[in-house]
This record gives sequence, structure tokens and C-alpha cells, in this order.
Amino acid sequence: MKFSSSLIPATLIRRYKRFLADVTLETGDEVTVHTPNTGAMLGCAEPGSRVWLRHSGNPARKYPLGWELSTSETGTLIGVNTHLANQLVQEGIATGAIEELQGYESLRREVGYGDEGSRIDLLLQHAARPACYIEVKNVTLLRDAGVAAFPDAVSQRGSKHLRELMRLVPRGYRAVLLFCVQRADAEVIEPARDIDPVYADTLAMAVKQGVEVLAYRAEVSPTEIRLQTRLPLRLA
Repeated sequence: MKFSSSLIPATLIRRYKRFLADVTLETGDEVTVHTPNTGAMLGCAEPGSRVWLRHSGNPARKYPLGWELSTSETGTLIGVNTHLANQLVQEGIATGAIEELQGYESLRREVGYGDEGSRIDLLLQHAARPACYIEVKNVTLLRDAGVAAFPDAVSQRGSKHLRELMRLVPRGYRAVLLFCVQRADAEVIEPARDIDPVYADTLAMAVKQGVEVLAYRAEVSPTEIRLQTRLPLRLA
């Protein structure tokens, strides 16, 4: 996915109220920007770090600038916009980068399903194959060197989605959880048990019951984000 306009570099002052952040532009102006990420953004929101913004192109918006990229302490770019994860996965399916999800005739987004009133991120369908339900999770947290982890805050919604996926398997459908890792320094992914032990236990149960777990790492730059490399899942 190429950014439609050039990103704007800035320095982070602080993030607050979940959806807001104050930054200093290279001109020296201090502005408030929208933060499209509901997580804790651990390791991605350090005051003084270099960030990248995108202009919405809508002058009517209260905060026309949105936060797209962060820079880790080691200089790795991190895609913090969680709204891009579905788009990145959809693009990865279309280009063939995600090999495990090829061979379907149609793709639909945000389709209602399940016993708990959920909406699946992506639904792949083919007349001769069982439908494939895909739940996408954006990953930005890196713990030890090379170890990405999810979630970065307690996620009751994440556990709910795993329960919904588990119910699909005995009904004959294909159920997939796909971690979209928006940073190039990850080599493996694992559940963040110390942050959300319920999610970690539910994930392990889902794997045992036939839910497929895929993780793909993105190459991130100020011009483009692209899913490229599959990462192994580590449950133990």
C-alpha cells in the first residue's frame, strides 16, 4: 500500500485521551493530531520520538493530520494506524503475498456473523470451497529482540473474536486469525500473556480447536507499507 500523499515528519510531545497527540512540526509549530490506534502503543509513543503524519485532505476535520508511523528506540519504523491492517491484508491476498489465502472467487469486508454479534474483517468465498472467515489484528508491540506480541492492552474484544472463530470450525468453515505485524524487526509472534492472560489462554484453545493462525510482517517506509514475510507463532 503506497501512501497517496507524502507523509509529514514531526516530533512527538505526548499522546493522550487515546485518540489525540501533540507534536512539533519541522517548522516549529505545535499541533494536535488524530491517533488512529486504541491500544496502549507500548514502545511506539515515547515523547521526543520521530513520527510521521498524513494529511486527511479534509479541511473540515477538527484534526486534519493523522499519526501514521512511529520510530522505535532502535530506529525501526512502525505502522501505528490500526485501520490500515485490513487493507494491507486484502492487498496481500490480491497480490499473492499471503499464499495460504489464495484460490477464492470473492472477498467481502465487515460481514456480520457469529453468536455474539460480531463482524468479520474479511470473508473469502468460492462456490466449490468452504467460506474462509478472517479476523485481522494489528501488531505494533515488540518485547524482547525480535519478539512481537499481542495484545498491548487487555482485549476483551479480541477474546470474543477468538470464541467466534472457534464456533465456525465444527460448522465446516475455515477460521483464520491473521496478525498484521507493522514493523520489520519482528522475527516471531506470541501472545502477551503478562498483559492479557485470558487472551493467551483463549488463543491456545482456538489453535487446538482448529483455528488457523497466520502472522505476516510488513516492510514499513514513509512511502509504502507492504506485507511480505510470514512469521512463526510461539505459544509456549
